[in-house]
Amino acid sequence: MIAFVSGPVAALAPDAAVVEVGGIGMALQCTPNTLSTLRIGQQTKLATSLVVREDSLTLYGFADDDEKQTFELLQTASGVGPRLAQAMLAVHSPDALRRAVATGDEKALTAVPGIGKKGAQKLLLELKDRLGEPLGTGGPAIGTAVTSGWRDQLHAALIGLGYATREADEAVAAVTPQAEATQSPQVGQLLKAALQTLNRTR
Repeated sequence: MIAFVSGPVAALAPDAAVVEVGGIGMALQCTPNTLSTLRIGQQTKLATSLVVREDSLTLYGFADDDEKQTFELLQTASGVGPRLAQAMLAVHSPDALRRAVATGDEKALTAVPGIGKKGAQKLLLELKDRLGEPLGTGGPAIGTAVTSGWRDQLHAALIGLGYATREADEAVAAVTPQAEATQSPQVGQLLKAALQTLNRTR
């Protein structure tokens, strides 16, 4: 079992990072929120979860142990595989997911691509005693709604993914209407939208 990887970030993609470990490039599937904390050439340490399938070995990387543990707990619910668990963490922080389950917030779960109303109701029942209670208030965790400073965070994330300053500026400008249309813009979702605009212009 690979508990974590530590080393310089060798490459970044919209859904993955490559970390050099002992001269070997380890590819990790990551959420946009985790990717936004990484910079090419800088040292990082990511908690990991190895998913073994008959035809593949996939390593998932996380900014912290809480995100990793939540990822693994989500998969104990029927019908939730690693991709859906990762999608849930791309939209919500671990604590936001705990809060949603604890309060029966069906709408929060249906905000995740791939989860409909019936699926959300089923997940709320199955996960109620598994995720635990929300940790409480504090600074915004990765993936939680950020009402201020989202522009700086988004810009830094795009630069970290290797985009030029001009491209990052244009992408931030492109998603500004989307961010301002909601009271609580989420950097992870905005990063996805920004990457889509950049892919269209290339």
